[in-house]
Amino acid sequence: MMTELKMSVALFFALLCGLNVCCGLKEIVESYKVEFEQREVDVESEGLVSGDLNESNGLVSDKCMRCICMVESHCNNNIGCRMDVGSLSCGPFQIKKAYWIDCGQPKGDYKACANDYACAYNCIETYMARYIGHSGCPKGCESYARIHNGGPRGCTNPNTIGYWNKIKQQGCTIYS
Repeated sequence: MMTELKMSVALFFALLCGLNVCCGLKEIVESYKVEFEQREVDVESEGLVSGDLNESNGLVSDKCMRCICMVESHCNNNIGCRMDVGSLSCGPFQIKKAYWIDCGQPKGDYKACANDYACAYNCIETYMARYIGHSGCPKGCESYARIHNGGPRGCTNPNTIGYWNKIKQQGCTIYS
């Protein structure tokens, strides 16, 4: 199915370029493209997640993701769902249902995805790819963390600065 989708997207862009419509659009979209792939994740017996911080296949670095995970749940893969500002936040990244919907509803079940480290990780990647270009903020850990905390324009919301300070306490910088 993914191959068919890639072929359809490639055909679409080939047709656009053949019509001399936005030939650079393909390159722009590909720079933001995020593929849903299963990441190998080591889960310790206490439910804490560990992973390689130096290798990333997506938009957000593994180090930045790790800092977000630590702030949200201490990377506890068994944290489940908790009430937060009037709605549930679930999993090691404490994802809300609206966030999951915006990332394309992977796994077809909000709680199942949010509580699965790899699915939640990929959901965040997709969410960032969707919103970083429209947020007015540069690509970087600060923008991603503040968007994760405050929504699509969270990187411009002064209320997310405290969250960013917590991310920095985990060892991340704007360059992470």
